[in-house]
Parts: sequence; C-alpha cells; structure tokens
Amino acid sequence: QQEKEDLQGKLKLREHLSQTAGKSEVTPAPSKNIDLEMKQLQCKLKNSNNEITKQSTTIKSLKNEVQEKEERIRELQARISRLERDLNMKRHLIEDLRSRLKANQENEKTSNETLETLERKVVKALAEDCSNKKTSIDSLKQRLNVATKEKSQFEQMYHKTKDELEKKDLKLTNLESKMIETECAMTELETTASQQLHGLAKQSGQALETVQKKLLLTNDKVEEFMTFVKALTRELQHSVQGLRTKIKQAKKMGEVRACKKGLSQESVQLAASILNVSTTDLEEILEVEDDEETAKTKMEFEKDKEWLQYIQKLLEAQFPFASYLMDAILEKLNEKKKLVEEYSSLMKQT
Repeated sequence: QQEKEDLQGKLKLREHLSQTAGKSEVTPAPSKNIDLEMKQLQCKLKNSNNEITKQSTTIKSLKNEVQEKEERIRELQARISRLERDLNMKRHLIEDLRSRLKANQENEKTSNETLETLERKVVKALAEDCSNKKTSIDSLKQRLNVATKEKSQFEQMYHKTKDELEKKDLKLTNLESKMIETECAMTELETTASQQLHGLAKQSGQALETVQKKLLLTNDKVEEFMTFVKALTRELQHSVQGLRTKIKQAKKMGEVRACKKGLSQESVQLAASILNVSTTDLEEILEVEDDEETAKTKMEFEKDKEWLQYIQKLLEAQFPFASYLMDAILEKLNEKKKLVEEYSSLMKQT
C-alpha cells in the first residue's frame, strides 16, 4: 500500500510536469521520456494492484482459517474440560470399585466358609436321600412286578372285550340294516297315514260341527235345568214357610179358643173394661208370640237360607252332584210332608 501511494504521488508529479511542459512548449525529446516513464509507472501500478488483490484474498482466506482454528481450539478446550471431568469421575469410580472389591473379597471369604459348611450338610443330606431312594426303588420294583402281572391280566381282558366288540359291531351293522328297512316302511306308513288323516280330518270337521250344535243344545238344556232347580227350591222353601205360618196360626187359634172356653164372657168383658180395650183387641193381645217362638222362627229361617246356599253351591260345583242335590231336595220334601201331617192333625182337632 505504501508503494502504491508513492507511485500515485510520482504519477501526479509526472502529470503536473507534463502539463507544465505542454504549456511552455519545450522540445519533444524529454516529453517522450516522460510518457515512457508514465507507462512504466502505470504497469507497475497495475502489477501492484493485482498483488494487492491477491494479498487481500490471501488475507481473507487466512482470516477464515484463523477463525476456524479458533473455533476448533474452543471445541478442543471444551472437549479437554469434558475429558478432565470424565477422568475425575472415572477416578472416583475406580476408588469406589476398589472399596467394593475389598468388601466383596471379604464377603467371598465368608461365603466360601458358609459354602463349605453347606456342602458338608448337602453331602450328608444326599447320602440320606440316596439311602431313602434305594429303599423306595426296591418298593417300586415290587410294585412294578405287581403292575406287570396286572397288565398281563388286563391285556387278556382287552383281547376278550375286543372279540366281544367285534361281535357287537356285526350285530350293530345288522341292526342298522334293519333300521333302514324299518325307516323305509315307516315312510310308507306315514304317507298312508297322512292320506288317512286327511280323510279323517274332513270327517272330524263335520263331526265337530254336529258336536258343537249338540253342545249348544245341551248348554241351553243345562241352563233350563238350573232355572228349573232354582225355581223348584224357591217354591219348596215358600211352601214350607207357608205351612209353618199356617201351623203357627192354627196353634194360636187353638190356644185362643181354649182360653175363651176357660174364661166366661163376663170375665172377658171385665178384662176388656179394666184394660179399656175392646174384646177383639184383647184377643189380639192374647195372640202375641212368645220369645221362644220368635227364636224358633229365626232358626228355621236361617236353616232355609243355608239350605238354599247349599243347593247353589251344588249347582256351581263340578260333576257329579245329582245324588247330593237329590238328598237335599228329599230332605226338604220330607220336612214339608211332616209339616203337612202336623197341619192336617191340627185342623182335625180344631
């Protein structure tokens, strides 16, 4: 750069001298020398410029290399620090391993001693096991002999059963052939039976219609019978109750007449005058029922009610109930007969 600056200064001086020479119009010989020097100086300038560019490129490349090397140095320094840390860690690890090795060696000594004692115990136990196993082997040999005998017996039994099985297989094959024959016959029978069933179904349909008609008729008849029985029982009850009332009235009439016969007309009139009633009212007072009579009538009414309920239950019950119904009605008829006889005897007396 200093050479460049010197050359540029010389060029400027040369240019200034050329300008002053042109003005003074000096001889042409020295001006030619000046031009040659100018050209030389320009060539030098160019060369120096080229060198400067080359050097600048080299400087840049060197700077880049320096930066790369610095970065490399930093990386290496970081790596060195890491390696130092690793080394410290490994030293600590080695120390720990040494201490563990010592502890393990001590443990190994104790374990070896325990192992020796255990080996002695194991040897003793194995010897005892061997003796026990010998005895067990002997017993197993005896069992094996027994088992072989049983095996030979079972083999004989197996052969026998095998022969029986073969015979049974033959029977089975025969039975299967028979089964096939019977199945064929069954299919034929089923076809004939289905045809017959279709015919029977038609006949049964017609018969069902007739049966339904008959059922309706029988239901109507049963309803009529039920109504008849209910009406008959009611009529019987009413007739019995009527007979009872008639008997009571007849009895009362007899008692009143007996009282009238025992009492004279004058005593009756006297009693009526005392009570301040007429003779007819006195007769009505004499005709009043006793408490026993009212209780008796209540009992009879309850019995009639129970009898009607019993007949209703019989009619609602399942078949057969005709004998029970007949007994109940006969009972009531007998009661009516007795009441008729009683009433007729009372009427004869009166």
